[in-house]
Order: sequence, then C-alpha cells, then structure tokens
Amino acid sequence: MANSPTYLKKILPALPRAAIYARLGFKKKTTQLHPPDERETDRLIDEAASLIVVQGAFLRSAVVRRDEHCVELADSAAFESVKLAAFLRDCREVLLMGATVGAAILDAVGAKMLAGDMKAAVVYDATASELADAALDWMMDFVNGQLRREGKVLLPRRFSAGYADFGLQNQKIFHTRLDLAQIGISITKDCLLIPEKSVTAVGGILG
Repeated sequence: MANSPTYLKKILPALPRAAIYARLGFKKKTTQLHPPDERETDRLIDEAASLIVVQGAFLRSAVVRRDEHCVELADSAAFESVKLAAFLRDCREVLLMGATVGAAILDAVGAKMLAGDMKAAVVYDATASELADAALDWMMDFVNGQLRREGKVLLPRRFSAGYADFGLQNQKIFHTRLDLAQIGISITKDCLLIPEKSVTAVGGILG
C-alpha cells in the first residue's frame, strides 16, 4: 500500500455539462432555454473550461483504530466524526483525495464581475465548481481500476470536511497528509483552501 501521495498534474475529466446546467438552476424537464441562450451558455462553459487546469492528489491509508466517534489512520492522523465513523464502519482502508481547478479561472470570474458581465461570471463559477467535483469522480474511477486487481472496491460515495459533523478543521489533515502545496493549494488559519474551488474528500475501501 502506498504511504506517500500520488500527484496528478493534469486530470482530464469529461466536461460535466449537465451538472453545470443543474448548478445554474436549469431543470431538464421544466426549464425552457431558447437555442441562442443555450449556445451562448455552452460557449461560456467551453471558455471557462479552457482556463482550467485540474490537478489532484490521492493517498491510500490503513485504518488502525475506529470507534463510534473517531477514525485513526496509519500515520496517526485521526478524524473525529460520528457520521464518518459510521460511513467507514466496514472499511479497513481509506482513500484521501484532493483536487483544484487552479487560480486562473477565479481571476477570470473576478474580471467578469468587475466588467459587469454577471452571466459569464456565474457560468465560469459553476463550471469551476463542477470540474472540481468531477476531478474527485475521476480519481475514484482511476483508483477503483487499481483496487479491482486486489479484489477491493471503493464505496460509491465520499465524505468531505464540512459535511454533517465532519468539521472543517479536518482540512488540515488532508492538506498535510496529501501535501497539497505540491499542487498549489494552501490553507488559511480558518481551514479554508486556497485557491477557492479546491476540494478534498475521504473514500472508504472495502475488501
């Protein structure tokens, strides 16, 4: 089992166009979008995607102790969360993940806002958010391909800091253990990741 992170300097997830439209508030069965508006939105999505370089990092770690309140990993890192402990109850290993879409797209969002082009800013922002999530999906698929050769599999869902009782302070563990500075991610004293649209998650490994 790897005990140091794997870095992916350029992830190429499929552009999650349907998810971007959903984030923008469009409902497939109820929202009517005129063809010129749809073409313009698609153009902005493609424009935003061209400004994004998705990078990621992942690490497998053994679970050495677990009770109803805490999950302790092989490197002595410990996640305190009742919900996470229940989520990982059948797992002897976890997958730690982190990804970022970089700073250029956020600079572009700011520039569009300053120029008063709010539609472009909103579409750029939604595209960045969904590509960050798509990067985690991509990594889970990639690691699942490796795990199948060992007779193992990832749980289909993942758990992120800030969800339920899994406090945002756990971002420190992700940042340190994955050494996310290697892909340009820093962390504030309030445990926010910089650049924005940087994401982390833990997945459970069965088998």
